[in-house]
Amino acid sequence: MSECDACGKQENMPYQCGHCGGTYCAEHRLPEAHDCPGLDNWSDPGGVFDSGFDESVNTGQTSGGGVADRLGVDTGPGGPLAYFRGNVTYLFLAIMGIVFILEHVVILSLGSEAFQTLFVLHPNNPEYVWTWVTSVFSHAPFGFYHILGNGIIIYFFGRLVEQQIGSKKFAIFFLVSGALAGLGQIAIQTVQGTSAGVLGASGAALAIMAFLTVLKPDLRVYLYFLIPVPIWAITGFYFLLSIFGSLNPMGAGLLGGNIAHLAHLIGLVIGLWYGQKIKGKARMPGQIQFGGGGGPGGPGGPGGPGGPGRRRP
Repeated sequence: MSECDACGKQENMPYQCGHCGGTYCAEHRLPEAHDCPGLDNWSDPGGVFDSGFDESVNTGQTSGGGVADRLGVDTGPGGPLAYFRGNVTYLFLAIMGIVFILEHVVILSLGSEAFQTLFVLHPNNPEYVWTWVTSVFSHAPFGFYHILGNGIIIYFFGRLVEQQIGSKKFAIFFLVSGALAGLGQIAIQTVQGTSAGVLGASGAALAIMAFLTVLKPDLRVYLYFLIPVPIWAITGFYFLLSIFGSLNPMGAGLLGGNIAHLAHLIGLVIGLWYGQKIKGKARMPGQIQFGGGGGPGGPGGPGGPGGPGRRRP
C-alpha cells in the first residue's frame, strides 16, 4: 500500500509521476491534477504533458502536429478519447473481452471456418495479415481460463510497464511482441509440418513480465495475497517451461496442454531485450499483490496469476 502525496489515499497500485517523482492515486495522477512542479518548466500554456499518445505535444503546436490531430481525433483532456491517455492497458483488456464475445457470435452464426479465418493465426494462411493482430486479442472459445490467465497478468503488470514507457510505446510493445510470438510459433510449425493455428495474448503477457523482471528482478508478487515471490522466479519458471516445451513438439504431459511454448519463449526474449534497452530509466514500486492460480494455459499450476497459455486450436 502506498499513500497519495496529494490527498493521502491508500493505493495498492499507485501512479508515479515521471516529472516530479511523486506517488499519486488515480484522481491525482495527471501533472495538472497534483500541481506538479514540472509544470513551471513546461512551455505549453495549456499545462499538459505529453502522454505518449499524441505527437502534437512534442512539436509545440496547438493543432495539426500529430497523427491524431490530422485524423480529427481529440485525445486531449475532456476529449472523447481522454480516458485512454495512460490507460492503454485497460483499453486492450476491453478489446480482449469484446473479441472474446465476437468469437462466439461468429462461431455460432458463421461456423468454425469463419472463426479460424478471422481470429486464428495459421501456418497455412500467414498471408491473412489481419490475424497477426486479431489472434493476439483472441482466446480459446467456450472457456474462460485462457483469457482469464492472460487478463490477470496484463491487468496487474501491464499498468506498471505503461507507466514506465508511456502509452504509445506500450501499445507498440504489446502488439509487436504478441504478433512476433505468434508468427514465430507458426514458422516453427511449418518446419515441423504441423498445421495447428495459434491465438492468445500470452506472447505479449510474458514479454511484459520479462520486461519488469529486468527492471526490478526482486519485485515481490504476493500470490494469493499471502505468499511473497520475486518476479524473477515466476519469469524463470515460464522461461524453463517454454524451453522444454519447445523441445517437445508432441506436447505430452505437463509440457503439453495444447500450448504454444515457442510463442511464450519469443515473448520472454522480447521482454528481456526491451527491458535491457531502457534499464536505468525507470522507477518501480517494491511490491504488488494479487491472488490467482493456474499455470500456463490453465488453473492449478505454479504460475501464480494464471498462465498466459497461448493456445493452438
